[in-house]
Parts: sequence; C-alpha cells; structure tokens
Amino acid sequence: MHINFKYYNQNQTVLFPYSFEELIPDNHPVRIVNDILERINIAPLLKAYSKEGNPSYHPVMMLKVMVFAYMNNIYSSRKIEKALRENINFMWLSNMSIVDHNTVNRFRAHKLEAAFKDIFSQVVLLLAEEGLVSLRQVFVDGTKIEAQANRYTFVWANAIKTNKEKMLRQLEELWKYAQSVAREEDKDPEPPEFKEISKEKIRQTVESINAKLKGSDGKTDADKKAKAKLNYIKNNFEKNLGKYEVQEAVLAERNSYSKTDEDATFMRMKDDHMMNGQLKPAYNAQISTENQFIVNYTIHQETNDFNTLEHHLENFKKLYGEKRWAKLEELTADAGYGSEQNYELLEQNQITPFVKYNTFDKEQDAHYQAKHKTFSKGNLHYNKEEDFYVCPMGQKMEKTHESTRKTKTGYPQRLSHYQAKNCDGCPIRGVCHSSKENRSIERNHHLEDYKEKIRELLKSEEGIKKRKQRSVEVEPVFAHLKHCNNFKRFTLKGLKKVELEFGLHALAHNLRKKVA
Repeated sequence: MHINFKYYNQNQTVLFPYSFEELIPDNHPVRIVNDILERINIAPLLKAYSKEGNPSYHPVMMLKVMVFAYMNNIYSSRKIEKALRENINFMWLSNMSIVDHNTVNRFRAHKLEAAFKDIFSQVVLLLAEEGLVSLRQVFVDGTKIEAQANRYTFVWANAIKTNKEKMLRQLEELWKYAQSVAREEDKDPEPPEFKEISKEKIRQTVESINAKLKGSDGKTDADKKAKAKLNYIKNNFEKNLGKYEVQEAVLAERNSYSKTDEDATFMRMKDDHMMNGQLKPAYNAQISTENQFIVNYTIHQETNDFNTLEHHLENFKKLYGEKRWAKLEELTADAGYGSEQNYELLEQNQITPFVKYNTFDKEQDAHYQAKHKTFSKGNLHYNKEEDFYVCPMGQKMEKTHESTRKTKTGYPQRLSHYQAKNCDGCPIRGVCHSSKENRSIERNHHLEDYKEKIRELLKSEEGIKKRKQRSVEVEPVFAHLKHCNNFKRFTLKGLKKVELEFGLHALAHNLRKKVA
C-alpha cells in the first residue's frame, strides 16, 4: 500500500535563506515589546556605561531581551543565554547576538539599576497616551514576597535586648558578691548604676570587681565560681556588646533581619496549602494599579502597610513629576492604610481617600452592632459644644486632661481623656466596663472627624463602586505575578536589587497585559 507524505529533506538547499521576519507573526508579543522599547529615551541608561574599554552590547537590545524574558517567565541568566541561542524570538530581538549569562547578570545587577524607574515611567506614560491609564485614580495594596535568604539564620531585636539585660544582671550579681567578700573599708560608697550597659561600664565594673576579689582567699567554691564568671565577663562581654551594636545598626527601626540578606525582615506570611503560616525573611511590595496596569511600585522593610503610603506616594511624584502628581484625584485602599496620618496626607494633597479604617467592616455587621451598640465608647453620646460624653446611664463624663503620643513614624496624635464621676452602685457597671475605678475613655477627635467623613464617602454610591472595584483591581495583579508567573520568591538580594527585580516583573506585567 502506498502512503503519501509531504516532501522532507533536511539537506535540501534553498535559493534564499529563511528570514526571522517571515517566521515571526506581525501580532506577536515580541514585536510589541520591540516597538515600545524603541520609543523610550535611553539617556539615563547610557550613564551607566563607560566610554573606555571594549564595546558593550547595545543597552536597548539588552533591555528588550531582559523584559521579554520576564514576560515569558524566564528569570535565570543562564536560561536567558540559552534562549538567545535557541529561541527565534530572542534571536530576532538580539539580531543573533549571543550574550553570555555573566553579561546578562551584570546588565541586570549594575547597568539597569539606576535608570530602570525612569524607563518604567516612560512606558506607563506611553500607555497613558494610548488611553489605557489616566493616572488620575489609583488602587493601592501590598503583598509580602519571600526574600532569597536563609529562613533559619536570623537576628531579633528582642533577643538583643534580652541578652543585654542578662549581661547587666550578671554584672550586678557579681558586684554584690564582690562587695560581700571585700573588707568593710574597701567597699565603694557608691556602687555603679546597672541601668544601661556600655563597653566603658563593663571595663570599669570588671576592674572594681577584680580588685575586691583579690582580697578573698579563693579557696571556697563560691570564690572559684565568682572568679570564673569574672574571667568569662572579661573575655566575652565587650566582644558580645560590640556584636550587638553592629546588629542594632543593621536593624535600625526593624524588629528582625536575616543574616544572609540583611535588608530582609522576618514577616508573617499567609498560610500555604498545608495551613502553615510562618515567619519568613521577606519584603513588603506595594503597588498602585489602574485598569490592572501597575503604575507605581515600591519595596519596603516594614511589616505593616499604613507606614508605607507616604513613601509610596512620594515615589509616584518622582516617577511622573509635579504636573501628573497634581492631577492624581482618587486613591482606593483597604483598612491596612486607614490611619490619621494617611488621611491627613491625602487631604493635604487634595486626593479623595476611598480608604477604610480598621472598624469600618465591623460597623456594617448588624450582629456586631447589636452586641456593642449600647456600651461601646464609639456609641456614647458626645456633646461637641460643651465637650463632654454621656455614659449609658446618663451620667456626664467630663474631660480630665489632654495628652500627646507619637506613632512609630513620629506622627503626633492628640488625645482627650474623659471620666465618669461616680460608677459605684451602677446596676449596669459589670457590662459597661471592667475598670475598678470610674469609667474613663480617651478619644482622638481629629481621627474621629476623619472617620465620619470616610464613613459617609464609603457608603455613597461612588464609594460602594470603588470598594467593589478594588477587589478586582489590585488582587488579580498579585495573583498573576505570584501564580501565573511563579514569582513567589526574589532571586536577587538587597533592597535596591530586589526593587529592580520587582520593577522588571511590573514592566513585564504591563506589556503582557497590553498584548492581551
């Protein structure tokens, strides 16, 4: 039986060699990447290159290759080198230039770092020209991404504090023992204050203890233990304190860091498929989106979101300039950003804040309201003209004093304190409050005024629309990055390099969405 097959001969010669232009469709994503990146100004990128030495690969070609690699979930420099040798799309972009993985790594780690945010903003502005984004309204959210660091080599601020306190106790105990064995006339009239440890205090205290212990015969077990402890303190305490001082300098305001990436902070990650919520070295990535395009991104070492907003908005201003910043009209975010400082920041910049405060969702719960309505301090009647509250039994709660406290960022909050005059014998005292004294409350009136405005705004027709829209704006972007693109852990180390890596993912996401 004869079977017909199409002609096949690997050794067949052709009159004209095949062209990549014929092999790559007109609407292929690689052509979109090529067209967009050809339109940007690369002057900031050129500053990273030296006029001396051997000629470098063209930065535009390297940028195209890098961005297209991230669009195709290729992050390893060795895999990028392999694609340049085997993939016709990469071969077309590079014009058949075979770039080794070390050159790819150097471009990403050193050449691209300083200029990348400028490149990112230029691409977003091109999207704005096409009407895909307006940069007038943004949706903000954050996610924690694991760092490229060992999960089990860590430094904790609380552990340093505990160890320093332990060192002080040991010094004080040894001092007291030395006092007890010294002759009466040798005792110091004023013992050193054991409140704060320092190298000078360790040195002075050790010398004093050593002088007192010389007078003992050294024959008792207690004497031997004391001298052994003194030798340990002499050999280790100053060295350990020096190590703690270096670690505290690295920590700054943080509570922890990883020894294998000192910029990474240990953060509580969400439960995995085995329901294992763990503390892991990570970074807090913040993004602003519009129509699911990422228009702004920043990387933070703080574990919570509300301390990140000011820096995040400053970055928006740097990316797009004062004119674009002045046109930013609305910001939508969840309760993680609802703080007095953030509300004031948005008000000062004339940005409408569709930003929940921490109890907004509970207030919408009828069961919660029924349970807490009567005795909650938020539901006590307040007489604004005469500045007093009324308790559930109708007793006047007058202002006793005002106080100021500062947040972690240094923002001052002004608090007013009120107290009832007599709760003795009140029939509802047990359910009203648990204090042994008369009931007292503190209120931040500035924050309460913001909450009232926010409550009205979020319950409006526009506010309801924004709340619904938020869940389909930012969260799907993180889902694409983490699950579709398998970006669950950084591959680079250090805050600046991590920010660059996230930026490459953000730019690749935008171009991928434009193509789609």
